[in-house]
Amino acid sequence: MSAPTEPPPEQSAPARIVVMGVSAVGKSTVGSALAERLGIPFLDADDLHDAAAVASMADGVPLTDALRIPWLGRVGNALAEQSSGAVIACSALARRYRDAIRTTAPGAVFVHLDAPADVLAIRAGARQGHFMPASLLASQLATLEPLEADEEGFAVDASLPVDDLVTAAVVGLMKRLDLPPAARSH
Repeated sequence: MSAPTEPPPEQSAPARIVVMGVSAVGKSTVGSALAERLGIPFLDADDLHDAAAVASMADGVPLTDALRIPWLGRVGNALAEQSSGAVIACSALARRYRDAIRTTAPGAVFVHLDAPADVLAIRAGARQGHFMPASLLASQLATLEPLEADEEGFAVDASLPVDDLVTAAVVGLMKRLDLPPAARSH
């Protein structure tokens, strides 16, 4: 007769984190720093746009849902495919866009980088080499729907220094996810 075996330890779900907000708010900068702090991969949703979407935005034309919805599917899939979890920088401006991501990446937590319009305008005007022109900032602000009470996520003040933003994000995520010990000790 063999001794009863212990059940395997319960594995926590991978951390699926979306750093969201309008153009020039710092999603890629904060997202990559957050991923480094957490020891998980960083992905940038800008890399998942197709050529037609990039051309549209480069011409100063906001994306239509016909161009945006397939992209959001790729964003959700890319996030879900990371078995160890990941941080992805993605605008995710409207509730329906966040819902589209959650469809393929259940359990995603949204960290909304929020900054005043004047700060964003300065940042957008200073950016070089990005396909998204500063002229689209107004349409992004008009599209932005803050996280609703029933959505898993929280906002942080994006006018803080990057290290402070990452720390604020980790604190907020600790309330929602089982983060690795290394992330908690910074």
